[in-house]
Amino acid sequence: MRLTWRFRRSIVCHIRYEIDPFKRAQFEEYARTWLRIIPASGGDLIGYFMPHEGTNNIAHAMVGFESLAGYEAYRAKLRSDPDSIANFTFAEREKLILREERTFLRRVKS
Repeated sequence: MRLTWRFRRSIVCHIRYEIDPFKRAQFEEYARTWLRIIPASGGDLIGYFMPHEGTNNIAHAMVGFESLAGYEAYRAKLRSDPDSIANFTFAEREKLILREERTFLRRVKS
């Protein structure tokens, strides 16, 4: 288990997804694809999290970055990566994601 992100990354991008609850399996396929793409594009992937108990239409992802500039460089790579483009296209075609919110967080230090 890799926990080094806690110490190397100064910000975390938290993505909250509202997904179609009848398309959870397709969203999980979408998320699995990012497990490979995100690290290759410069993000420190903390994880994707699927609904398990309770609310069945909310999923989360968390990705660490050294700075907001690092996040912007990562986003530029995603916009030009064929696998990334294909995954975005898959999600749009299948209408998996009803709403997506991004929040940038910083770790509380003692």
